[in-house]
Amino acid sequence: MNRFKHNRHSTRLKGYDDSKPGYYFVTICVNNRYHLFGKIIKKKMILNKFGKIAEREWLRTKKLRDNVRLDDFVIMPNHLHGIIELTDGRGVLQYAPAIRLKNKFQSPSNNLGAIIRGYKSTVTTQINRINNQPGDQVWQRNYYDHIIQCPNELNRIRKYIRKNPINWNNDTLNE
Repeated sequence: MNRFKHNRHSTRLKGYDDSKPGYYFVTICVNNRYHLFGKIIKKKMILNKFGKIAEREWLRTKKLRDNVRLDDFVIMPNHLHGIIELTDGRGVLQYAPAIRLKNKFQSPSNNLGAIIRGYKSTVTTQINRINNQPGDQVWQRNYYDHIIQCPNELNRIRKYIRKNPINWNNDTLNE
């Protein structure tokens, strides 16, 4: 357990309202990049019981929130890559603009941060219950996100996600 608090800067785009409809590419890492979710065998990800929890809860996200559609994703030994599409709840709105300033109050439960916090929390609770280790930190603090701004970028990221297990030996998250 890390006893020292580090001053970390936010990875969020300043002034961007991450409850706005659009596509977001997220990466969520396991604490200390520990290989918690399974193994890559013959260039395929084989999920263990914790990986299956991470996958099940990721898929459950779209059932819990009207404004979420899940696109491609992959659970890796020590992280998850996924594309989340936020909608206005009535239908699909395409790509997020480069910058949108907050101009009215939005429920925080519909923004990207709340979605990721909820996901991380439920996965942590279930894994800690199995391990009989309440309070253990499963996830690395924060997460990485990228606003997808055009169809070409969306397709490039989809390919990256699909090929992630194949490229595991060269992955910067494979330590």
